[in-house]
Amino acid sequence: QVQLVESGGGLVQAGGSLRLSCAASGRTFSRVAMGWFRQAPGKEREFVAAITGSGDVAYYANSVKGRFTISRDNAKNTVYLQMNSLKPEDTAVYYCAASPSTATRLTGEYNYWGQGTQVTVSS
Repeated sequence: QVQLVESGGGLVQAGGSLRLSCAASGRTFSRVAMGWFRQAPGKEREFVAAITGSGDVAYYANSVKGRFTISRDNAKNTVYLQMNSLKPEDTAVYYCAASPSTATRLTGEYNYWGQGTQVTVSS
């Protein structure tokens, strides 16, 4: 069992930055791939970024590539999402998720999810 708790969301102006954190507990964190997803009102949940258990490989959605950075600190059981150059279309609830298998953009590969944190980008 893995418990995930996100934090760091909020209201920011376009062009600003936020850093999301996701604290994990419950199993060997370094063996678990982690992902960030987001869901805007009226839209399906979509992939944002993912990182392998060791942190050596990361994947990004095209819409955030070059602006967002996913990282992890296995000593602190925490994964981060640094979001720069934010745009109004980045407004969504952001979720972190854990996959015991692989770092992937596929929602169904993630067994554990946090409760989400709201990010609102004003124009």
